[in-house]
Amino acid sequence: MKKKKSGKALVVFSGGQDSTTCLGWALNRYEEVVAITFSYGQKHCVEMECAENICRMLKVRQKIVNIDFFGKLVNSALTSNGNVNERHKDNSELPASFVPNRNALFLTLAHAYAQKINVFDIIMGVCETDYSGYPDCRVDFIIRMQNALNAGSQSRILLSTPLMFLNKAQIFELSHAEGVLEMVIADSHTCYNGARETKDFHLWGFGCGDCPACKLRKKGWEGYRIFSSRK
Repeated sequence: MKKKKSGKALVVFSGGQDSTTCLGWALNRYEEVVAITFSYGQKHCVEMECAENICRMLKVRQKIVNIDFFGKLVNSALTSNGNVNERHKDNSELPASFVPNRNALFLTLAHAYAQKINVFDIIMGVCETDYSGYPDCRVDFIIRMQNALNAGSQSRILLSTPLMFLNKAQIFELSHAEGVLEMVIADSHTCYNGARETKDFHLWGFGCGDCPACKLRKKGWEGYRIFSSRK
C-alpha cells in the first residue's frame, strides 16, 4: 500500500469497470476521495444505479449532476435508438456509441466543482491503449483540456488518468491490486444495452455479451485470467 497523499481527489465516476478501478486506485492514494457522476440522457442508465451503489458501499461522497439535456444536443447510439455496432451518424470514422464532446463537458464541470471543494487532482478512467476508438480518450486530448481549463480559471488542477496506457486485461489486474476486482465484476456496469438481469451475468460481469463494450470487457477478462494463471 502506497502512502496516501494529503488532500482530496475527485473521481469522474460512471459506475463502469474503468471508473470503479480508478475509484479504488484513488482511495488507496488520497486521504479523501469524492466522486462526481453525470446523468446525460444515456440509455444504459442502470449505470447510475450501479455508481450510487458502489459509492455507498465504499462510503465515498458522491455528487450527481443532471445534464439530461445534453443527450438531445448530440447524435449517439448511447442517447438514442441507434445501433451501437454501427458507425457514427456524423462521422463514419467513429463508432455509433461515441458521444461528441462528452468527456470535454464532464471535465469542464468536474473542474468547476473541484475548485469549489478545493480539489487539486481530478481522476478519469480514460485509456487510449484498449478503447472503442474515441478521440476524447487519448492522452493528447487530456493534456490539452488540462491546459485550457487551468488557463481559463487561473488554477493548477491535475487531470490524472491512471489507466491511459493499460489494456482491459491490465485494468482487471489493476482492479485486483487495488482491492476492487470483485466489485468490478459484481457491481460495475459497462454494457451499452443496459443488460443486467440474472441471465446476463458472466464471469466478467453483467452484460448482453454482444455490444462493443461487452466484447472488450470479455476479451480483457480472458487475457487477465491467462496472465494471472501464469503467476
